Amino acid sequence: MKFLVAQMEHETNTFSPIPTPWESFGPNGPYVGDEVVRAMSGTKTPIGAFIELANKLNADISTPVAGLALPSGPVDLAAYEKICDLICAEAKLGCDAIFLDLHGAMVVKNGPLDGEGNLLHRLKDINPEVPIAVSLDLHANVTDLMVKNCDVIAGYKTYPHIDMFETGFLAGSILIDALKGKIKPVMVWKNSPILAHTLKMDTDKGAMREYVGLAKKLETGEVLAASAFGGFPMADIPSAGMSSVVVTNGDKELGETTCNKIMNLAWENRTRFIWRDIPLKTALSKAAKFEKGPVLLIDHSDNCASGGTQDTMDVLKIALDYNLDQIGVGPVRDPEAVKTLIQAGKGNEVSLKIGGKVDMPAIKKKGEPLQLTGFVKNITSGEYIVTGPQFTGMKMFMGNTVLFETDRAEIVITEKLQEPWDLGVFTSVGLNPTKKRYLILKSRMYFKPIFSTMATEIIYCNGSGVTSSDWKLFDYKNIRRPMYPLDESPWN
Repeated sequence: MKFLVAQMEHETNTFSPIPTPWESFGPNGPYVGDEVVRAMSGTKTPIGAFIELANKLNADISTPVAGLALPSGPVDLAAYEKICDLICAEAKLGCDAIFLDLHGAMVVKNGPLDGEGNLLHRLKDINPEVPIAVSLDLHANVTDLMVKNCDVIAGYKTYPHIDMFETGFLAGSILIDALKGKIKPVMVWKNSPILAHTLKMDTDKGAMREYVGLAKKLETGEVLAASAFGGFPMADIPSAGMSSVVVTNGDKELGETTCNKIMNLAWENRTRFIWRDIPLKTALSKAAKFEKGPVLLIDHSDNCASGGTQDTMDVLKIALDYNLDQIGVGPVRDPEAVKTLIQAGKGNEVSLKIGGKVDMPAIKKKGEPLQLTGFVKNITSGEYIVTGPQFTGMKMFMGNTVLFETDRAEIVITEKLQEPWDLGVFTSVGLNPTKKRYLILKSRMYFKPIFSTMATEIIYCNGSGVTSSDWKLFDYKNIRRPMYPLDESPWN
């Protein structure tokens, strides 16, 4: 047997000013050809699972491309076409099955609003008889085009995402069983007009736990896979919202019934998927009362793993105004500051403006740098291997990275976007987060598996940024209407 295995992952925040060129999809662009196996084998990712499954069967494997870009603005059309062309060119050479590690919320600049569906449609046009298995992120905005142009879909059931490998293994195993003639996968999908807040998608508690938990419970017997998607609300596209995909063994009616149960629960609990913030000053006033740390200050409105610029400075500014000290911050993306600090050299004192270099026209806000004076404590290449449960085993590239120390804070400043999902973000540059009284993390949920275990308290800070949970900041033009909670009256 010959398998085609590829990855094309991007969660697009259509309000983000951060561009997404080819280079964003890896250290210097995606891995191509033999680089894919070298980079992704043994990683706890869907593509890592696909490679492992192929090896267990001694199947021939072609790996045209593996690209994963952190969330940002719409993907450059040229980059998208190049990735698609690599995958489609390999498909034209012939294979027995295709395994794709996708996200499910990719939007292309001056191109398709449904990047994944468009790719799948192209592949089915090449050879409609070749079956396709797809893994999707829990935040996928699933479309009819996606479902009609593949044979198996399985989505993550955790947020933070610690079941990436398991999801790929499930999707791949179903397709392999179909190739062996053991089963006949049939898919059903449904969506609901709920624009759920990402901060209410923690699968360890609340309505999201119940929603995903029901899918897990129903995933038994002839229900081969049941996925409950939260959707990605920062994508202003018609498919944004919650959805479910169910794969059964040839029983479409069972799929319909199962899917209806999952989506009915989501609708019944729609009010529980809405996040309500407290004012930033109130949050930091609360933080000031804690003597023992680390107290996690979650700067969720500037979360790069949802498309944030990773350079808004208002949370740190007000923390300093409130006389908080022993603060660890990171990462802040500021290539200009990194260059200045490297030129100054390790151990030298520098006064400069940090962050606030990127304007955010979608929320009508200009960047506001923060003037600070401190010392260059360390300079690194910004490379580390993830040891935590998310993206385990993958090598991360933050670009040139500086640890900048002021009298009350140590700040990790990077050239590239980097979510604080692993201790390596800090330890690779010489900062021990466990020794800090406060940790300002530009994150929403990915921090939890690692950093919540060391925290004395977690406080969500409503700073500025294009990942804010205040829907009123965003001019939604393309989502389907009515949409809860933007339009409450139709259901009152």
